[in-house]
Amino acid sequence: MLRGLALAALLALLVAANAGALRRFWEFLDFGAGVLALVSLSATVLWGLAATDRMLLDSGHRLLAQAVHRGTAVAGLGFLALHIWVKVAEGRASAAAVLVPFTDAGRPLLIGLGTLAGYLFLVAAVTGAVRSAFAVRGRSRWWRALHMCAYLAWCAALVHGLRSGRPAADWAVAGYALALAGTGVALATRLVTSRRAGTAASARGRET
Repeated sequence: MLRGLALAALLALLVAANAGALRRFWEFLDFGAGVLALVSLSATVLWGLAATDRMLLDSGHRLLAQAVHRGTAVAGLGFLALHIWVKVAEGRASAAAVLVPFTDAGRPLLIGLGTLAGYLFLVAAVTGAVRSAFAVRGRSRWWRALHMCAYLAWCAALVHGLRSGRPAADWAVAGYALALAGTGVALATRLVTSRRAGTAASARGRET
């Protein structure tokens, strides 16, 4: 039975390849992997902001938001690795430009922003994974500063995604716009919530 399934799968792949499906899939990856990476990582930033909300979400909802935040981060880094691999495999970017920011011969600034964004997202992901190491007193500020590299990475990735390649398709521009709007709203909500919490704490201090 397993041999029959394997044979059927191989036959399906051969038919798809003959019909040009694999070529079209590769063409999609050439452009779509980067878009999926940016949208996923934008969602990571968005859900990370949501996980800190105490005005609309209770503890259970915040835990769910944290789980989605981690899941989209893993997906985003996976799409990012795929995006880099496709560009290097096609010769659109050199391995040196991928590893060292701003060294691309043709578009050092735009490609460099993508490389820098990748490193900053990686820093944010690693600090998120080892958050318990920063739990001791005095290290929380370091964790917050390192984890907030995600905001810088997101801005750099947005410029890289919109300007470094071919003109973006309408669906890609719509995806970028939704990611930008969602993240902006979540960030504004967090700032308002933090300001209200600070005002309330100051008021309680004056009362005591």
